[in-house]
Amino acid sequence: MKKGIKIVLWVILALFVVFGVYTWTLFGPLVKGAMSVEKLDEGLYYMEYKGDDGFDGLIASGGGRNAGEMVGYVMNFLSKGFYHPAAEPAPAQYGCSALTVRTPEGGVLMGRNFDFSSATGLILHTIPKHGYETITAFNVEFFGFGKDWLPEGFANQYMALSGLFFALDGINEKGLAIADLMAGDEAVTNQDTGKPGLTTTSAISYLLKNAATVDEAIELLRGIDMHSDIGAAHHYAISDASGKSVVVEYVDDEIVVVDSPTVANHYLCEAKLNVGLYEEDHRYEQMCRQFDEAGGVMDLEQLTKAIVSVSQPPARGDFLGTAWTVVMDLTRPSVTYYSRRHFDKPFHFELN
Repeated sequence: MKKGIKIVLWVILALFVVFGVYTWTLFGPLVKGAMSVEKLDEGLYYMEYKGDDGFDGLIASGGGRNAGEMVGYVMNFLSKGFYHPAAEPAPAQYGCSALTVRTPEGGVLMGRNFDFSSATGLILHTIPKHGYETITAFNVEFFGFGKDWLPEGFANQYMALSGLFFALDGINEKGLAIADLMAGDEAVTNQDTGKPGLTTTSAISYLLKNAATVDEAIELLRGIDMHSDIGAAHHYAISDASGKSVVVEYVDDEIVVVDSPTVANHYLCEAKLNVGLYEEDHRYEQMCRQFDEAGGVMDLEQLTKAIVSVSQPPARGDFLGTAWTVVMDLTRPSVTYYSRRHFDKPFHFELN
């Protein structure tokens, strides 16, 4: 009798062990990622994730053609199909600027400001199971989890892993850097060719994990159907370690590529040149002037000063100004972030 009880107990224990191992296999990397969240500064958080980032499954399932589809997939990935909370990325309009230069030593640097009315940045360092290591940033307010939501406390930290699928800017281990900027009007892009679909911000994460150069990134963009986030036009600033720098725009659902080291919030392509450029906005003009005066060559301090010079201070009304500034070294892949124009508080991260 006692022997039979022992056997039953051992079987139950074995089942618990198997269940525990299975559960950790499913959720372990996600739990570790959630537990890594750290507040760096007012309005800026950092987290690390290593494991399956879900993008293989996303592309295999056809991608996501709008915020609702993306949210559905993200929640399914984070819960492994067990939970489907409602969330909707918040609509927004944001103004930004980016500048790419060479260094005196032959390196390549890219600076970028993310300007918005209200924002809390989440820096995500990802080492995916498949693909390149990346460091990206996203505004947690765009997750749509509710007003004043912050990645604090385990439940919210876990939900912050949604950032695996969305990025506003970032760099990968090969020195490819990308930034999303508003393009100047509300002409949305909704390609429908039967290719996997991605939204503007999800495409950035996809490109950084799969492309090493500007040319590879453009080829990947041609292999997906692009769908605009937040019902507005976007363009990408894309640069790589070779020094190649382009702006990718969409006109009538067609990709247009413009060679340019500088971009702000108006179109640069010939078909819509200067659409969205306002008379009082001199950021693009100022960056171009500084680029030309330096002959396109700046050291880290000079580029930082140049991108800082076009950062936006808070304004009366509902405008935070520059939520974060990032300076990326494309030759020795690394990033330095500054939150809310706190330029005396740099946060530096390197890719392996």
